[in-house]
Amino acid sequence: MNRIISLFCGTLLLVLLSGCAQNPVSGESDFVLMSEEDEIAMGKKEHPKIIKQYREYDNRALQAYVDRVGQRVAAKSHRSNLKYTFTLLDSSDVNAFALPGGYIYITRGLLAYLNSEAELAAVLGHEIGHVTARHSVRRVSAATATQFGIAIGSLFLPEAGRGAAMDVLNVLNSALIQGYGREHELEADRLGAEYLARTGYDAQAMIGVIRVLKNQELFEQQLAREEKREPRTYHGVFASHPDNDTRLQQVVAEAEKLKGRPITRFNDRASFIKRQDGLVFGSSAREGIVHGNSFYHRDLDIALTFPKGWKLDNRSDSLLAMAPGKDAALQMTLEKAQKKDKAKEFLVSKLKIKQLENGKPLSLSSGDGYTGLAPIRSGTTTYNGRVTAVLLDGNGYIFMGVADDEKIFKRYDKAFLETARTLHKLRKDEREMAEPLALDVVQVKSGDTFAKYSRRSSLSHHAEVQLRLLNDSYPEGEPKVGSWIKLVE
Repeated sequence: MNRIISLFCGTLLLVLLSGCAQNPVSGESDFVLMSEEDEIAMGKKEHPKIIKQYREYDNRALQAYVDRVGQRVAAKSHRSNLKYTFTLLDSSDVNAFALPGGYIYITRGLLAYLNSEAELAAVLGHEIGHVTARHSVRRVSAATATQFGIAIGSLFLPEAGRGAAMDVLNVLNSALIQGYGREHELEADRLGAEYLARTGYDAQAMIGVIRVLKNQELFEQQLAREEKREPRTYHGVFASHPDNDTRLQQVVAEAEKLKGRPITRFNDRASFIKRQDGLVFGSSAREGIVHGNSFYHRDLDIALTFPKGWKLDNRSDSLLAMAPGKDAALQMTLEKAQKKDKAKEFLVSKLKIKQLENGKPLSLSSGDGYTGLAPIRSGTTTYNGRVTAVLLDGNGYIFMGVADDEKIFKRYDKAFLETARTLHKLRKDEREMAEPLALDVVQVKSGDTFAKYSRRSSLSHHAEVQLRLLNDSYPEGEPKVGSWIKLVE
């Protein structure tokens, strides 16, 4: 047994030693278990999954523009030999991230808040820094080594290996959502600033974009407090430090010593903002549009209305409505239905309901509906919640109404039913409401203020604040006469 243990320990040591490779940035040895070829292959494999999840933003001119800026910066990086792919994603999330091997993404949600090409280059440069320093590769390698150790240990202590299987994609997803940690994020900022300077952009744009997005993050935290939920913040150039961070100021100052030939014609704010004219802002048509307490979906050809005062949260997999007191919620999900399906059987089979009480057909202006009560667990208690299915044009819409307890549920049950009954095909007068909001670029005239613009804006809440955020004028700035700014129409 001792010989076997020694053999395995020796094997682990051999693997660890053989995993050392020269870091392309520092020149020092890093522990990695992946060759550059493997790294590129991993990015190539995962890239289609990212595109399937988010989709590319449908604007060839903007896609080409983002790629040109990214390629310009990547050419001055430590790994200019890689074939980089830059993609603008059709997502309202405020985020940017990179996969191993040079696959880099920025969302239209983040692009909307940028106000110069230098800021776009700063975001892409930061993500290029993650690639050149092989942060994701080092993270996967560390996780692999840990799992290898667990696997060896589980030969002798089986319980050590339970639930420990390493999923490489999960490791990468964790990095994309949570970031790489303070030191790696700062290193990506340092490298991004260096690549900006070498390319001819102002390295100070790295600090500028962090300030802009920190303000956006503060606004998201304000909304979360108002709505009594957790804030939706993302990793990247603004998650790990503020714009006045001393170390960040230092790395940008160092980068400025490396200034290349200035690209002044590309740093014009007005020309950059004009490129954003028509950029979809918020939810896209394929996700559905929320206006007040109503929901419109152009592609599904449906609309429905929730009770006044309810807060709607349009998620990627569901539509969630919360009662004003946060003591009840109604969720709608979409399931594919067959022509032969009947609402009752569809409801029972999709939710795997063993006991449906007080079941009855739901009267609708169109479609087939059925509703009933099913057991719902809330904390340590179980009570009957409202479940409803509506079949319309080959799609099945499932509603689930829940509350904090049975007494509160009875107070809201009528609202659950009435909401499901409002589901209908889009009327002619509603089709405009199903179109997404978009940026509208205008030139400021004398007397124009953000308060004045907000009164005509299509934004449903905090319009004045949001316009300031979009134009780097938060919290109290005002537009200058003759300048170009972004509105939302």
